[in-house]
Amino acid sequence: MKPFYELKKVEPGLEYLGIRNVKKVHWNLCSSKLYEQATKRGEGVISHLGPLVVVRPTESPISTGRAPNDKFIVRDKDTEDKINWGHVNIAYDSEKFENIFERLKAYMQDRELFIQDVHAGADEKYRLAVRVITEYAWQSLFARNLLIRIRDRRQLPHFTPEFTVIAMPKFLANPQLDDIHSETFILVNFTQKLVLIGGTYYGGEIKKSVFTALNYILPQNNVLSMHCSANVGEKGDTVLLFGLSGTGKTTLSADPKRALIGDDEHGWSDDGIFNFEGGCYAKVIRLSKEAEPEIYETTRKFGTILENVVCDEETRYVDLDDDSITENTRAAYPLTHLDNVVKEGMGGHPENIVFLTADAFGVLPPISKLTIDQATYHFLLGYTAKLAGTEAGVTEPKATFSACFGAPFMPLHPSEYAKLLAKKIEANNARCWLVNTGWTGGPYGVGERISIKYTRALLNAALEGRLDDVEYMQDPIFCLSVPTSCPNVPSEILVPRNTWNDKAAYDRKAKELADLFTENFKQYENFVSDQVYGSGPTG
Repeated sequence: MKPFYELKKVEPGLEYLGIRNVKKVHWNLCSSKLYEQATKRGEGVISHLGPLVVVRPTESPISTGRAPNDKFIVRDKDTEDKINWGHVNIAYDSEKFENIFERLKAYMQDRELFIQDVHAGADEKYRLAVRVITEYAWQSLFARNLLIRIRDRRQLPHFTPEFTVIAMPKFLANPQLDDIHSETFILVNFTQKLVLIGGTYYGGEIKKSVFTALNYILPQNNVLSMHCSANVGEKGDTVLLFGLSGTGKTTLSADPKRALIGDDEHGWSDDGIFNFEGGCYAKVIRLSKEAEPEIYETTRKFGTILENVVCDEETRYVDLDDDSITENTRAAYPLTHLDNVVKEGMGGHPENIVFLTADAFGVLPPISKLTIDQATYHFLLGYTAKLAGTEAGVTEPKATFSACFGAPFMPLHPSEYAKLLAKKIEANNARCWLVNTGWTGGPYGVGERISIKYTRALLNAALEGRLDDVEYMQDPIFCLSVPTSCPNVPSEILVPRNTWNDKAAYDRKAKELADLFTENFKQYENFVSDQVYGSGPTG
């Protein structure tokens, strides 16, 4: 599959990494045994009905959210001309990588390690064999939940890793010595097929490191790697939902009327869509049983990890509304915890593609229909509001732009992913939509969040073709095609300006966001056609 990415011969054990003199290695423990280890070692507690609740140690400064400024990619002769170097993909010296790795290996001596051998990618043609090495039992369960388990344990002794992730939260870097920003680090070495993670207790860094590896490998094989969810309807129609954390991607993809292919990361090959993962990693702060019953039920099941969720010491009941630890509370659970899933993790070519954005300005329509050029434009733009708790230091929504709706994990230039997307949209005649799950009636602090009930109604209408024959108007600033009516949705909310009491304030805020769009997209001027470049706001 990967002629440029040859598999190195790996000997049994950890000798291929130079890891020696460890106290004990727990190889591929099942979920029940990992529970036993986690509780025995004081990593977490078993809550009411069975989820494992784990929290960052109170004495530790370790982050509970992603640390994008602490992620680096090793720059060498193999990656020099392939990586899109800059403030997102920060170059790191190979010798300094080796220095940290040597200290990390010394740190692991005389310690217990947990190993999970798993796969990333449901399609065997493009599957990546991944070994995850951790110092916490719950992290091993995380890898087991989020990636694809090897069900036949007889295959495990013959497992040969193509990529290895080592996560040691309590190992801290020396910023001055290691030439990095903090004690936290995520170091990706594509040449050595190795990721080192330290100084962070956030489980998401493990899965995002694997995602980064696939984003490097797959596009070079004409497979589009995507930060999106995917599901399929009763008629076999596949839909992709792109969106950054907090836009509702996980919530909207878990539709009881549609079977979930996957929650977060997928590939699009010439054969169709395939999930990278075997589980979901959902935000659960203030999770509502009424609004999100499927995800809510996973917080009451054995095998689920509840990360930084508050749990009563006496009753072991969890409080999903309590944000005293962090806004970024998470549930990590296997896909089998959901009733309506595609067990194979694969689907056909998508008929609909949806870009989700949480517009904190409150000026984008709840839904808009996009041309291929507009889809390419908004895919590259990747606008949303970065919500509180998603990253360290973010305490309230903030307008942000993340190319391909996942820039921190895209090592190649964004235009390479965008060109692949446009090619596949055209080849498969997919319809494209921009859906705003953010604010209406005013910006954040003045307006209110668009009702999930209305968002679901709009999305269902689009997927079922009930917006094909309605009347559309063109937004005068953003040039988007906006339906003027939709079943079960008040027509006045479809045009954002109508929801603002102060129309002049709307005009100013819309112009402000339009200017941000235009300014941000200038960086792609030399990488896209004139038609794509002209698909943004006017004026």
